[in-house]
Amino acid sequence: MPAQRVAVVGTGYVGLTTGACLASLGHAVVCADADPRKVERLRAARVDILEPGLPETVRDALEAGRLEFTVDTAAAVAEAEVVFLCLPTPMGAGGAADLAAVEAVAEQIRDVLPPGCVVVNKSTVPVGTSERVAALLGRADVAVVSNPEFLREGRAVHDFLHPDRIVIGAAQRDAARRVADLYIALDAPLVLTDPASAELTKYAANFFLAMKLSFANNLATACERFGADIGDVTEGIGRDPRIGSSFLLPGPGWGGSCLPKDTHALLTVCEQAGVDFPLLRATIDTNVIHQRRLVERIAAACGRGPDGSLDGVRLALYGLTFKAGTSDLRDSPALAVARLLRERGAELTAYDPALCEEQPDLSDLAELADDPVRAAEGAAACVVLTEWPQLRDLDWAAIAARMAGHEVHDFRNLLDPDRLARAGLSWQGIGRASASARVA
Repeated sequence: MPAQRVAVVGTGYVGLTTGACLASLGHAVVCADADPRKVERLRAARVDILEPGLPETVRDALEAGRLEFTVDTAAAVAEAEVVFLCLPTPMGAGGAADLAAVEAVAEQIRDVLPPGCVVVNKSTVPVGTSERVAALLGRADVAVVSNPEFLREGRAVHDFLHPDRIVIGAAQRDAARRVADLYIALDAPLVLTDPASAELTKYAANFFLAMKLSFANNLATACERFGADIGDVTEGIGRDPRIGSSFLLPGPGWGGSCLPKDTHALLTVCEQAGVDFPLLRATIDTNVIHQRRLVERIAAACGRGPDGSLDGVRLALYGLTFKAGTSDLRDSPALAVARLLRERGAELTAYDPALCEEQPDLSDLAELADDPVRAAEGAAACVVLTEWPQLRDLDWAAIAARMAGHEVHDFRNLLDPDRLARAGLSWQGIGRASASARVA
């Protein structure tokens, strides 16, 4: 199949990964973004997103002459055979997806799209968005296709080039085939369907993953109550192929750039359509309840007075990003727990290896430390919130020497309890029998 001319509008996680990877497959790609500073940095192969393999993929594609960056969206799409919309769809009022960016770009490009090109919704969008975009374009000679992404942050390049499946929803078979041909070099199952089914597939996948995580966190509470071990229980059920072992690790709740907004968006559109979905609502509510429970556990261990007040109690937080391997703070469960602790009056100092250089402004929430030992100064307890593997190898003896207390609340079950005990620290995991006394 000959290379195609592709335009990608938006250079966030999805857009930049899509553009760079399609260029690596041999297509001629132009990525457009409204931010001149970002475009200038990308032209110099400077990628600000912490994503393994992405800087190298961008650099190689630039050097091969198959990837360009521009601020001129109209020029980018004017000669494209396929145009990908990779635009933000954040949570809007009432939980619905905010489609303002998608709609604005559709109106911007409708008069410059070449006849016969295909517009692809790559963004996560509600059912019916393909029809909405087609109506905004008002072009009978331009097909609109849904091709949702299934990229994990920290593994986005790998996931694009080694997909579990490629889902394409189109009303016209020829348009679907043209989009499928972009991926012809990849060995992956192809799911060809209608736009509504493709759009719902993405939401359904994220809901199911969120549901498994809420289940695992609720199961961890049961393990603590009964003196069971969450690791053994999830191994026992995860080896059943009908269940699977992925997304069964308990933690401080689920979050990130996709699951919170997508579950709320799905719940909203279901309510608008008169579809009762109590399991989805319970999945969301369980996540919030779980995070509050973890904060109560810290208050019971470190709080002052009969009500467990955390006023003036210093806590060291290890990890603020929503998962290891990324600098993304969007809807991070670590930040959600931190906010709850701050609301209770706790004084927070945080260390995150991905934020040492970026230093985002979190002054209303926590002081950022660039050294894990300094973060523990005067802390009544340490709280592990992100599963950074390098936290296992910290100098825990030095940390213990700086702390005012001796407890480590490991909400990722990441650390070695024996190693911490040798450093004079008391480890409290999640879903482990050792934590049962704390939550009785």
